[in-house]
Amino acid sequence: MSPQKRSIRLWAGAVTAALALSLTGAGQASAADVNNAKNAGFESGLSNWTCSANSGTTVTSPVRTGTTALKATPAGQDNARCTQTVAVKPNSTYALSAWVQGGYSYLGVTGTGTTDVSTWTPDSASWKQLTTSFTTGASTTSVTVYTHGWYGQPAYYADDLSVYGPDGGGGTDPAPTIPGAPAGLSVSGTTSSSVSLAWNTVAGATGYHVYLDGTKVTAVTGTSATVTGLAASTSYSFQVTATNSAGESVKSAAVTGRTTATPVGPALPKHAVTGYWQNFNNGATVQKLADVQAQYDIIAVAFADATSTPGAVTFNLDSAGLGGYTVDQFKADVKAKQAAGKKVIVSVGGERGTVAVNDSASATNFANSVYSLMQTYGFDGVDIDLENGLNATYMTQALRSLSSKAGSSLVITMAPQTIDMQSTSNSYFQTALNIKDILTVVNMQYYNSGSMLGCDGKVYSQGSVDFLTALACIQLEGGLAPSQVGLGLPASTRGAGSGYVSPSVVNNALDCLARGTNCGSFKPSRTYPDLRGAMTWSTNWDAAAGNAWSNAVGPHVHGLP
Repeated sequence: MSPQKRSIRLWAGAVTAALALSLTGAGQASAADVNNAKNAGFESGLSNWTCSANSGTTVTSPVRTGTTALKATPAGQDNARCTQTVAVKPNSTYALSAWVQGGYSYLGVTGTGTTDVSTWTPDSASWKQLTTSFTTGASTTSVTVYTHGWYGQPAYYADDLSVYGPDGGGGTDPAPTIPGAPAGLSVSGTTSSSVSLAWNTVAGATGYHVYLDGTKVTAVTGTSATVTGLAASTSYSFQVTATNSAGESVKSAAVTGRTTATPVGPALPKHAVTGYWQNFNNGATVQKLADVQAQYDIIAVAFADATSTPGAVTFNLDSAGLGGYTVDQFKADVKAKQAAGKKVIVSVGGERGTVAVNDSASATNFANSVYSLMQTYGFDGVDIDLENGLNATYMTQALRSLSSKAGSSLVITMAPQTIDMQSTSNSYFQTALNIKDILTVVNMQYYNSGSMLGCDGKVYSQGSVDFLTALACIQLEGGLAPSQVGLGLPASTRGAGSGYVSPSVVNNALDCLARGTNCGSFKPSRTYPDLRGAMTWSTNWDAAAGNAWSNAVGPHVHGLP
C-alpha cells in the first residue's frame, strides 16, 4: 500500500471456469428422442473426443455433474477446440445446448448439410446454459459438434454435452441410475443465523437436497450450501441427498451444526473509514495504536508475518522500530480502541507478504493461526491484502473456517489491486463473492495502477473522480452489496508511488456513488446510498501530512446518507 509495501501485480487473477454442455428439445420432442452424444459427461476421460494441440484433459474439479469434466486451455494460435462426430438421422431437427462457466466459450456444430450453427458467451462466474438447434440435410448421417475457447483467454471447462433428437444409431450413454448417498457431510461454518455445509461429490448426481431436522430446505447443484434464517445459539441436525433424473438417494448420515451467539459490542457504523496502521518505521509518523486518529472506524494492523508452516501467519510487534512500544501496551491499546467503538484487525500480505493458501492444509493453517492471533491480541478479524497471488477456492475455505471459529462478529476486509477486480472471474473477486455472507468490505486500491476499464467498457486513468466511480461500479453491479464496497486511496503523495488524489476528489466520488452528485463524465445508472466508505494507506502517512486526509474524508464518510 506504500511504495515500500506494495507492488503492482499486472496479472489477471487465475480464472476458475467451468463449461458444460447439455441439450433440451427444440420444439416438440418425441418420446423416441435421445441424447446422441457419447461420453457426454467426460466420465470416461476423453474417449470419443478429440482436442486440438493436446489442449484438453479431464479434471475432477470443477464439475457440473458426475465426477469429471473437460478442461481445455487455449494457447498461442490454438483456441482449444474439442470435437466429437455424432451419428444423426437425415431430415431431422436436433437441440444443442451448453452449460458454461469461465472464459470465452463456444458451442457449435458443422456438417449438418443445411445451416451450421454456433453460440457463445463471454466469461461467466457461474454455470450458464447456451442453447441452439439445427436441422440435418437429406443425406446427412453424421455431424461434428465442438466446443472451443478463444485466443489468449483462460481455460474453459465442459460437462454434460447432449445432441438431443431422433436416434442416429450411433449409440448413447447408459441411462442414469439413482445415485448413492453423499458421504463426508460436515459443518464448514456458522454464524448466529446460518450454518454452512459441505460434502463429497457423488458420481452420477446432478443435484443435492439439503434437509434440516428432516425437512427439505434447499436444493443445490454443487457440494456445499448455507442454511439461513436460524436462531442464535441453537443446534440443528442436517442431512443431504443426491439426485438425478433417475431419482433421489437415501439421506446421508446426519451432522449437527450449532449457530453462534448473537454478536455483542458496538457494531460498525453504516459508513466506515478504514486506515492501515504501520507496524514499522518507513519515514512516516511513528504511531502507537492509541495515536490513531478518531475518524478511523476500522484499524488494519499491517502486517502479519508468514511462518515456515504453509498458510500459517504470526504477528511480531516491531517494538524497536516503534520507540519501545511493548506488547502489553499494544494489547491495552487494542482494547481501548474497541471500547471506543473501533474494530482492530490484522492485515495479511502487503508487497512483501509471502503467505500462500493454495491447498486444504494451508487453508486450515491460515484459519487456525489467524484465530490464535485474534485470541492473543484481541483482533476483531482479518484483512486480506495478498499481492502475490490468491487461490479463490482455498482462501474461501480458510475464511469460512475462520468464521466458524470466530462467529458472526468477525470482521473480514479485502484490499485488492485494480486488476484484481476487473472481472468476476478474477480470483480476488471470486473470493469476495464466495464469502459475501460474511464479508465486511472490499477496499480496492485505486492507486499504483495502470489504466483500467470501467463498468461502461471505457478506459479510465487513475487520479480522477471517474476512475474511482467507474471502477467501483464494476463491484457494485458485479454482485457485492454497496455496504461491501469502499474506496481505497493514499493519505498523501508519499503514501503511494502514484494515484494520490486530494481528499476533495475522494469526497466527490463518494457523493457521486451515494447521492448521484459531484460526478465527472461518468455517472452511475443508479445511486448506492449504502456505500460503506473509504480506506487509506496509512494512518501514519495521514499523520505525517497533518491529518488532512482523515479530517476531510472522515466526516464526509460519516455524513453520507
